[in-house]
Amino acid sequence: MHTVAPRTPTRAETPQATATARSGEARECVLEVRGLETSYGRIKALNGIDLEIRRGELVALVGANGAGKSTLLRTISGVQPATAGRIAFLGQDITRMRAHLRVRLGICQVPEGRQVFGPLSIEDNLRLGAYTQPRGQIDGDLERVYTMFPVLKEKHALPAGTLSGGQQQMLAVGRALMGRPKLLLLDEPSMGLAPLLVAEVFKAIRALKAEGMTIFLVEQNAFAALGVADRGYVIETGSISLTGTGEELLANEEVKKAYLGM
Repeated sequence: MHTVAPRTPTRAETPQATATARSGEARECVLEVRGLETSYGRIKALNGIDLEIRRGELVALVGANGAGKSTLLRTISGVQPATAGRIAFLGQDITRMRAHLRVRLGICQVPEGRQVFGPLSIEDNLRLGAYTQPRGQIDGDLERVYTMFPVLKEKHALPAGTLSGGQQQMLAVGRALMGRPKLLLLDEPSMGLAPLLVAEVFKAIRALKAEGMTIFLVEQNAFAALGVADRGYVIETGSISLTGTGEELLANEEVKKAYLGM
């Protein structure tokens, strides 16, 4: 696979891009990452990552396998510790905060590979996602998830392990939504799914975006991710190599060659 040559991130100076930038800058910064580094032993997986996500944005992170996409999400959610740099969530430094406390602040992750609890019922899986929430709102949130994914309501009493891969992905998204996220982290939601199911998952992502949810989407499927994103970043060997609007990155010749097969 061709690689995108690292360079200083830029934004095309067009009226549309300028308007997008101004509208984004006017919103509250939900996530700010500065100089972030993460290592596995002596191997540095992230090397000075800088990025930000503002309220209501859907920001995509694309890159090849092994580039550091999932590591970045795991570091933001607190599952993987940072070795240097800073992570701020709604203005609060959370760099050293434990993962379960970040969930209570409103950072909810849909992990790579779905990771549902197979022996438990679908409904029990969903209720587990609401463990930080007041009991009085759980039933209403459950109905919201069932409205978004009717198949989960139809099969709510069945073990989650009986669902297809696509249905398990819907369950994983629904479980995260039960935590009422202020920032939803999606890690490779299309992985291993047939094209029709990928379309269903991205339909749900678009619906959440339309509701104003703040989303950080990590995807190897660059075409699908950038097609739905307000802005995007390209990560390569642990460093950000390009950034811009989703539209700009889709039109970028380096991105086309490296990630879109064009």
